[in-house]
Amino acid sequence: MLVAVVAFGAAAVAVFLLAPVRGGGDGAAVRPTPSRAPTDDGTPTAESTPTDGETPAEGGGQVVKALPAPCGTVSQRTVDKTVPKATRRESANSTLTTCTYSSTGRDFRWLRIEAHLYAPGDTPNPVRDAESYYDAQWTQAHHAPLVRTISLEPHKGLGDEAYRWFKADEGQPTVVGQVTARIRNAVFTVSYSERAPAKGRQDERKRACLAKATDVAVEVMTALNHF
Repeated sequence: MLVAVVAFGAAAVAVFLLAPVRGGGDGAAVRPTPSRAPTDDGTPTAESTPTDGETPAEGGGQVVKALPAPCGTVSQRTVDKTVPKATRRESANSTLTTCTYSSTGRDFRWLRIEAHLYAPGDTPNPVRDAESYYDAQWTQAHHAPLVRTISLEPHKGLGDEAYRWFKADEGQPTVVGQVTARIRNAVFTVSYSERAPAKGRQDERKRACLAKATDVAVEVMTALNHF
């Protein structure tokens, strides 16, 4: 009996460590109220009241009703700055869109934006379903095959919850800065890749890659806020 209790306790600790910390990483596992989500500068937004024809999300706020065009969430100026002279590929349906910009040189530079929508017409709990999907992505990031995680941590001030991940591809000489965020009933991921840096420059490239991915993520979130 004692062995069973100890084993159960160890499993519970493991689950707790893998669960994303809500509310900004202060140790309290509490989800932020969607209508009180922080703005880009960390200041909570004012709670909104639904108007006629609007669909309230669980806990307040308005659900995202549709996804923008797959490559319509980021300005051409941002694309040109992030991946110059890129070729573009896109795909879309009503609940999933992807857009990828790839360079033609040997710098292995590419930018990918993926958005998932849990539509109110498809599920009775769209925000809860998006929360579950976000949690699954966070957990999978801790066990991702074929990559070496350099940093993985929650990120404040982007949507209702977000995390940033900097990783190295074990199969190619590349590094990837990734931002995954949830805004009410939508979850999106921005990934930016470039050639792995020379030894001694990893911290510098980590900051630069994550900054580029975050800048794009802010544009994506702004676009989703209008749908």
